[in-house]
Amino acid sequence: MSLSSVAVKLEDDIKERIQNLGEIKERSSHWLMKRAILDYLEKEELIEKEKQEDKQRWENYAQTGEVIKHTDMKDWLKSL
Repeated sequence: MSLSSVAVKLEDDIKERIQNLGEIKERSSHWLMKRAILDYLEKEELIEKEKQEDKQRWENYAQTGEVIKHTDMKDWLKSL
């Protein structure tokens, strides 16, 4: 895996907060920022995946008109 540097401009108070939290957690500012970016990416990618799945479901419904009745779904859930 190759690594590359990215510069991020932060307000002084945010930089100070990151440094303070890093000291408390005994982690570097770099580690905290990288972890925050990874957490954000995972959350947002999941949201986008769900939105795509919803869009596909809607398109399927629009083309076929197929639905699952509420009572059928309730019965199926009870059977679990």
